[in-house]
Amino acid sequence: MEEPHCVGSRLESHTVRRSRPVICDTYANGVVVNIADAEGLLATGVPRHTGSWADTGAGTGTFSRALARRLGSGSRIYAVDRDAAAIAALPRGITGGVEIIPMIADFTRPSSFSGTDVSGLDGLLFANSLHFITRPHVILSRLVQLLRPGGSVLIVEYDGRRPSRWVPHPIPAAHLPEIAAAAGLAPPAITATRRSAYGGSLYVAVTTWGS
Repeated sequence: MEEPHCVGSRLESHTVRRSRPVICDTYANGVVVNIADAEGLLATGVPRHTGSWADTGAGTGTFSRALARRLGSGSRIYAVDRDAAAIAALPRGITGGVEIIPMIADFTRPSSFSGTDVSGLDGLLFANSLHFITRPHVILSRLVQLLRPGGSVLIVEYDGRRPSRWVPHPIPAAHLPEIAAAAGLAPPAITATRRSAYGGSLYVAVTTWGS
């Protein structure tokens, strides 16, 4: 059975093509997936402040938009994805005082940010993107170099879910401290959880680099 996904959302999906797109996904407890839900997941991990962030594997931008709601006026978000069609769906310009800058790039490649002015970031967001990577600590250890000292890394992933074509390499919450340590990050803290309609739960974890 094909898993449906919420158009414009990465709460239960990523940039993988699916044959049965639906307007919105629903959790097992009936909560509808939308930008407000994404913001709710981020709320305890992203304090309201003005800063610069990168949303890696942004897809069509649900979490980029949710993050924009958390950040103060004058903030900047680089929404990064290798899928040009997904990036084309992202809003451009300044909304609510926050600028979202779409970038077509594969964040898993060493050259993904070469030739850009992306540096000294206040935060990196990995929302349902690390479970497509077999060695996430390698990618994390490279990308954290884009952060300012003390910058945040916020991870949204699955706990208690078996690997599938949709989530080939889920990262159990119990394994995250080891991955964070290998990437030079502080011990992560789980700030939010939510049941998934497809097994297990989504969790949000926050850690810092160079603090």
